[in-house]
Order: sequence, then structure tokens, then C-alpha cells
Amino acid sequence: MDNTQSLSQQLTRFGVTLAGILIYAFLALPVLVIMLSAFSPEPYPQFPPQGFSLRWFSALLQDDGWIASLWISALLLVIVTPITVVLGTFAAWSLARLEFRYREVMQAFILSPLMIPQVVLGIALLYVLTATGIAGMISGLVIGHVVVALPYVVRTVSVSLAAMDKRLEAVSMSLGAGRWYTFRHVTLPLIKPGILAGAVFAAVTSFGEVSVSLFLSAPDTITVPVRVFNYVDQTFDPTVNAISVIFIIFAVLILVVIEKTIGLVKLS
Repeated sequence: MDNTQSLSQQLTRFGVTLAGILIYAFLALPVLVIMLSAFSPEPYPQFPPQGFSLRWFSALLQDDGWIASLWISALLLVIVTPITVVLGTFAAWSLARLEFRYREVMQAFILSPLMIPQVVLGIALLYVLTATGIAGMISGLVIGHVVVALPYVVRTVSVSLAAMDKRLEAVSMSLGAGRWYTFRHVTLPLIKPGILAGAVFAAVTSFGEVSVSLFLSAPDTITVPVRVFNYVDQTFDPTVNAISVIFIIFAVLILVVIEKTIGLVKLS
């Protein structure tokens, strides 16, 4: 009987391990194909590559259009991330700690970009920003990206606030601290993982946003995802694979930094 149970446990463990390996392989295979194809010397994506060349990385760095798009995306990343984190943190705190009418309606409104199709949201923002005269400008893209990324920050910070013991804030204010002092010195340190997670989501969302950017971009404000979208539609060479490799390396570096500083577990 014991041998039968032991064999059953071993088979179950083997099945779970095999399923995990297959899932990881399925997820990693597209990334592997893109990375290896980027080093192909041929004028078209080839897997496995028949040689090794940095030709497409050199072509990427010599193309003024790609460089301009990289600068636009980097600028948006630097602007959108802190704005979204600040707005999302205060919005989440207000929804969790303040009592006011129509709070549920306000929460649903803030989170609505997660449910509205991105194409519809892009068209709506195009109409509004065109009426204000900033469609096609960096400021218009910033507004669009903030609208798209804000729900992610609100959700992650709200989770941290829900897990936090409210009595700590009550104790701080009972000892004479004001609400703002309590927020800065008690609440913020305790919800730091949620804020950092929101910052990561905001940065990734902004850097990879396509649908809204397609409607709000102008010829001189084309982001990298929009240029990739247009490039794939018109051209078929591994330049896109080369810039994808740069994105992958950037993402891995972010994960390493987060793991070394606060740990990935605390972001979940």
C-alpha cells in the first residue's frame, strides 16, 4: 500500500514538473526566437540563424527615425511614471480612507480604462485633445498614457492599503500627528511595495502602449511601439527583432534591480 502511494506521489510530482517545464518553454520560445533572429545576417528574420551578425543593431542605431522614437518613448516614460504614481497613490488613499458620496462611482470611473476597449478610448481622447489643440503633441501623449496607466497604480496601491493595519494610522493621529504627517511617515513606508509595483506597471504600460498612441501621435511624436507597428506592416527585416532584444534586456535589468532592492515577492 505504501509503495503504491509513493509511486502515485512520484507520478504526480513528475506530471506537475513536466507541465511546468512545458509551460515555461511555451512562454520562453517566442522570446528565444526573437532574440536569436535579431543576430541573423540575412535581410529577413531567420530561425535558427545561419550566422552571427550585429548588422541590424547597427542599422537601428544609424536610423534617425528609430532614435527619435526611442527618445520620445524614454521622455514619456520619465514624465508619465512619476505623474501616474503620485495621482494613483493619492487616488487610492482617498478611496480607501475618506468617506464621501459616490465613492464607488468614482472608483469605477478611475478603473474604467481597464474595461473600455483601447480603440474606443483612443478615439475619445483624440476628439477631446484635438478640441484643446494638443493632439499630436507630447503633452497629449502624456495625458493619454496617464489615463491608461493610472488604474494599474490605483489597484496595486489599493491592495497595499487594504493589507495595512488601519490602527497604525489611528495611533499616530491619537498621539498628536496630523493626517498629512501620518500619511508621509506611517502610511507611505508601509505601502511602498504597492507604490513601486504601480510604478513598474505604469512604466511598462507607457513604454508599450500602442492603441492610444496610434491616435495621438504625429509624425514628429511617434513612439517606439507605433513605429514598430508601422514598420512590421511595411517592412520585413530583423530591425524590429533588434529593438525587441533591447526591450527584453531593459526589462530583465529592471527585474534584477527590483529583486536586489525590495524583492519581487513584495511586489505581488
